[in-house]
Amino acid sequence: MMQANAFRILALLAVLLCGATSLPTDAAAQQAGAVPGDALGLNSDTDLWRFVRTGNAGSTQMKNELAAVMIQSEGDNYRAIRNGPISAFGGIGLIIVIFVLGLFYMVRGRIKIDSGPSGATILRFATIDRFAHWLMAGSFIILGITGLNMLYGRYVLLPVIGKDAFAALTAAGKYAHNFLAFAFMAGLALSFLLWVRHNIPNKVDWQWIKMGGGIVKKGVHPPARKFNAGQKIIFWAVMIGGLSVSMSGIALMFPFQTTMFGDTFALLNGFGFSLPTDFTPLQEQQLNQLWHGFVSLVLIVMIMAHIYIGSVGMEGALDAMNSGHVDRNWAKEHHSLWVEEEDQKAAKPAE
Repeated sequence: MMQANAFRILALLAVLLCGATSLPTDAAAQQAGAVPGDALGLNSDTDLWRFVRTGNAGSTQMKNELAAVMIQSEGDNYRAIRNGPISAFGGIGLIIVIFVLGLFYMVRGRIKIDSGPSGATILRFATIDRFAHWLMAGSFIILGITGLNMLYGRYVLLPVIGKDAFAALTAAGKYAHNFLAFAFMAGLALSFLLWVRHNIPNKVDWQWIKMGGGIVKKGVHPPARKFNAGQKIIFWAVMIGGLSVSMSGIALMFPFQTTMFGDTFALLNGFGFSLPTDFTPLQEQQLNQLWHGFVSLVLIVMIMAHIYIGSVGMEGALDAMNSGHVDRNWAKEHHSLWVEEEDQKAAKPAE
């Protein structure tokens, strides 16, 4: 017991002696103008926190520079935008398009073939066309559903099916989303190669638009070639939006490997813009996430209208992508110029 107390007394004396020795040194240093913050290379606590909140990794022995970032303040902005405007306006957009399509169906009803089915058919899309369409469309539907689950699932599905089922469904959806993305890209590229020559805008398209595409009023049938103006709008929206969402998706699947936003903004700055280009790898990923979600929601809203017109909204339209053959009367009413071109080809003698 006495030995233990002796050790404690010696230890206390050692601390006091060390402190007494260091006190004059500290006092001399402060009299020379030094401040405690100099040990950190900073002048004050304000500078320290400003340094930390800018996401600056500073000098570190960590192999992964992102692991050295204590606070990533841009994450607050990213979360606010994702959970705020994108989620809110995306959800509102989905509700509005469902409401408008339902109202349109109640008022206009199903768009019938005014002259009635003829019983004769004409080949509208070959096998390769239908393959490209369903490869792109089928994968997009699954991508859309799984993406919406990532954005809204915890608010809509989780309370209904429970945590375990939601966790399993979301995990499976994540893998489906990642792998089927490549099927969508393949379908997108193939569809572009097959149909781009039919989707060049021309003066006939403006006439189609002025006449409401023939879907607003019964008995109105504006002329159109293989693709009308509405289909061309969908085509270019899907091609451009699909390419953009594919690029942001690749950046998300292979994180910190691309600088898409920095490079894009630098390119735009060459046209007179003044956009920031110096993004950290984490900021690039956050911008990719926001852009991916925004463009995907816009495409989903547009494709919902396209699906409606191509299925329950118009008699005979679904046959084009099912069997590839459509009723001749349907074709004459909606694509009269194309039917004339096909008839001329068929009447032309083989060389």
